[in-house]
Amino acid sequence: MKIISIANRKGGVGKTTTTINIATALAAINKRVLVIDFDPQGNATTSLGIVKNKNQKSSYDVLIGKCQVREAIVNTDLSQFDIIPSAPDLAAAEIELVDISDREFMLKKALSQLENVYDYILIDCPPSLNLITINALVCSQSVMVPLQCEFLALEGLADLMKNINAIKRNFNPQLSLQGIVLTMFSKQNNLSKMIEADVRKYFREKVYETVIPRCVRIAEAPSFGKPILVYDFKSTGAQAYIQLAKEFLKREKEL
Repeated sequence: MKIISIANRKGGVGKTTTTINIATALAAINKRVLVIDFDPQGNATTSLGIVKNKNQKSSYDVLIGKCQVREAIVNTDLSQFDIIPSAPDLAAAEIELVDISDREFMLKKALSQLENVYDYILIDCPPSLNLITINALVCSQSVMVPLQCEFLALEGLADLMKNINAIKRNFNPQLSLQGIVLTMFSKQNNLSKMIEADVRKYFREKVYETVIPRCVRIAEAPSFGKPILVYDFKSTGAQAYIQLAKEFLKREKEL
């Protein structure tokens, strides 16, 4: 079982879209996949058409130990693809965990019950480095970083890499950078090309060859509760995510 966090300290960079579409592609080739919506905003939950039910257990309940992890799992409309939905209460989890020893390992302990149940667990992290994100990184083998092709995104990437290295030193020596995904890329925009060149120069093979273009259909898909791969398979956005998934699997085989 491989656990991967999809993280970036900046919001609106395509974390949720990348999470659910990589998961969809993996499920399509019969990999058993669980997405954990670990963002209090619950965008992954909404993007999959999951109606939030006050009686439904959430990632908040799992994190603070209110329920067993299996109790919070919800099946999606896609075979082999499950989700643990989020809830607004997750935003308060950091305060509730402050006096608990080993609070950074709460999610890791919970997910130990799922060993051999899934091939991949993808964690959609919030856009900040708080105790929620730390829990995700502590239990993950690697981190995938969606990076929007804008100047300020580079600053955030430098900070995130420092955070990843700190987690690696203090909590999780196995943590590694799975790869960086360039998102919202525009061929007509010189800034996009400059950002791509800079990131590839510094991170080299860690940057996926596939780039995710700006695409109206990608933006539309969540409002219909569907991944772009289901909403419009032939769109440029869907085809880009298919290529990304192929590249992801190739790297997994090499590892």
